[in-house]
Amino acid sequence: MTLSRRALIGAAAVAAPLAAACAQAPRSNAARFSLGYAPHEGSFASRGGLFEQIAYAADQGFTAWEDNEAAKRPVAEQTRMAKMLADRGMTMGVFVAGMPRWSEMRPRLGGNDDADRESYLAGIKASLDVAKRLNARHATVVTGFMDPRIPLDVQTARVVDTMRRAADLVEASGLVLVMEPLNTRTDHPGVYMQTIAQGYAVARGVDRPSVKILADLYHEQIQSGNLIPAMTECWSEIGYIQFGDNPGRKEPGSGEINYANIVKWLRGRRYSGVIGMEHGNSAKGRAGEDRLVAAYRAIDAA
Repeated sequence: MTLSRRALIGAAAVAAPLAAACAQAPRSNAARFSLGYAPHEGSFASRGGLFEQIAYAADQGFTAWEDNEAAKRPVAEQTRMAKMLADRGMTMGVFVAGMPRWSEMRPRLGGNDDADRESYLAGIKASLDVAKRLNARHATVVTGFMDPRIPLDVQTARVVDTMRRAADLVEASGLVLVMEPLNTRTDHPGVYMQTIAQGYAVARGVDRPSVKILADLYHEQIQSGNLIPAMTECWSEIGYIQFGDNPGRKEPGSGEINYANIVKWLRGRRYSGVIGMEHGNSAKGRAGEDRLVAAYRAIDAA
C-alpha cells in the first residue's frame, strides 16, 4: 500500500520528537543502584575511552560519575562529559580543585609563606568555571602539608583562615569544597589533614556551608579505623563519601572493611549523595570489571 504525502508528513511529525526523546532518555541494561556509587575513568578501561566507560557504567545501573582529573581536560571534553551524564541520568561527583604539588610537599597552608596560600586560593577560584561546565556541586580540596617548624595549633588556625577565604570565593556559586583527610602511613606522609576528626575540627572552625569533609574510608581505615563511630561523631560536617577497601585500595570485599554494614548505616542516615569509587580493581581486564560490578551489587543489596 502506498502512503499519501500527507500521511508521510504526519508520520514524520510524530516520529521526530519520539526519536529525540528516546535519544535523550537514560538507557540501562541493568537495575539502577539504589545509592549513588560513582565509578571513574579506568574502572571500565576495557570498554574504551572516557565516554565509552561512562556509557558502560550507565548501562550497568550506576547513577553517578567522578573525575579527579576533570579540571585538566579540554573545555570541549568537560562540556561533552556534562551533557553525556545529563543524558544518561547520572550525577557528577567530585573533581579536584587545585591539585597539590606532591613532589614539593606544597602547599603548606599553615606555614609562613603567603604565596602558598594565594596560589592555593587561585586554584580554587579557577575551578569555578570547571564546576559550572560539569554541573558539579562538590570539589575535592587537599589542605596541603605540615610545616615541621610551626606548632600544630598555629597551623590549624591558618588552615581555618585559608578555608574561610576559600568559602568566600565559592559560596555564591553553590559549590561545596570537601576537604579530604589522607593517610600518612601508606600513601601520603607529611600531609596536614589526616583524619575525619581533624577535618571536623577545621570545618567547625570555618563554620561555612561551602566547606565540608570528604570522608574517604580507605584513608580513614588506615589512619584511625573505627569508621562508623568516626562518621557518627562528625556527620554534620561530612559532605561527600568515598569507598575503597584496605589493604590494596580495591573494590569492596577485597579487603578488611565491612562495606555492607557501612551501606546499612548510610541508609539509616538517609544519605542520598554520591559515593565515589575511589579505588582500582582487584583483577585485570573484563574479569576485574565484572567483579567490581558484582561487589557493588552485593553491598547495595545489604
